[in-house]
Amino acid sequence: MPQSNNIKSKFSLFSTSRGNSELALIVSLLVVITIFSFMSEYFLTVRNLTNVLGQASIIMALAMGVAIVLISGEVDISVGSVVAAVAIPLVEIMNATDSLMLGIAGALALGLMIGAINGYLSAYLRINSLIVTLGTLFIIRGFVYLYTGKRPIADTGYLENFFQLGSGRFLDILPNPALVAGIIVIFFIFIMRHTRFGRRIYAVGSNAEVASLAGYNVRRLRFYCFIICSLLASVGGILLSSRLGSAIHTAGMGYEFQAIAAVVLGGVSLAGGIGSLFGVMLGVLILAFVSNGLGMINLPTEWQLVITGLVIIAAVALDAFKKKSR
Repeated sequence: MPQSNNIKSKFSLFSTSRGNSELALIVSLLVVITIFSFMSEYFLTVRNLTNVLGQASIIMALAMGVAIVLISGEVDISVGSVVAAVAIPLVEIMNATDSLMLGIAGALALGLMIGAINGYLSAYLRINSLIVTLGTLFIIRGFVYLYTGKRPIADTGYLENFFQLGSGRFLDILPNPALVAGIIVIFFIFIMRHTRFGRRIYAVGSNAEVASLAGYNVRRLRFYCFIICSLLASVGGILLSSRLGSAIHTAGMGYEFQAIAAVVLGGVSLAGGIGSLFGVMLGVLILAFVSNGLGMINLPTEWQLVITGLVIIAAVALDAFKKKSR
């Protein structure tokens, strides 16, 4: 089928450019680490490096979901509010039952429901996904404020396994959140690179009309992407609430912008159909190490924000330049 061959050709071209982009990101990450290792004697230590991985884990989980939605040709900016929302059933159920698993199930169920709502409104009712998720961002945050009364809901059961989930270390070295994030990254890189589902998401994001003519169910694929995104944001919310030991109404505030920044820096096109999750992982790590390094040299927070913003603008400009040069 001509349409199918066209999709395969585009995917092959993308694979070549993806390798070049990922190599550039690896070099950039190494340069960042090298520069800050000379600027601070404490930067290149096992403790600091593992701490950065732990701190980056929540944004890593969110960024994977945001990237998948963007690759499909849509956008989801509600993930920061999802982080705050899922902590409520997590902590409330744990306090009532003394069961971490039931709490996690409740958190994931809420995340699944939010993803289904975003996906249905965007994919099936064809409402602009930016508008839909902007709306749910405010609606969810508003409900969190109302339920909590802007006060933390503490984990009164003091479950040890809940504490270890966010604050423990695997083999006393790697933070458990980093281990969880690593599993997520490996799993979804495999899904996106080596399964029909992943290839179809790229095809839909590249050209939804051609993908539909090739027999792909565009609406259903995008619907699934929104669900995946919200579930990954829920995982981030679970890890953050474990680290904080409570459900806090301000949790996840601004996380959606950090995730989008890392995704764009990692090479995912805002137009859809282009980008890799390995690149997104590198984008998250670059921003995390830049932030950590700037903090270690005692650069004022205002300048840290300025530099991060410049990095984001440069990444978007590079994305636009690459599209023009194709």
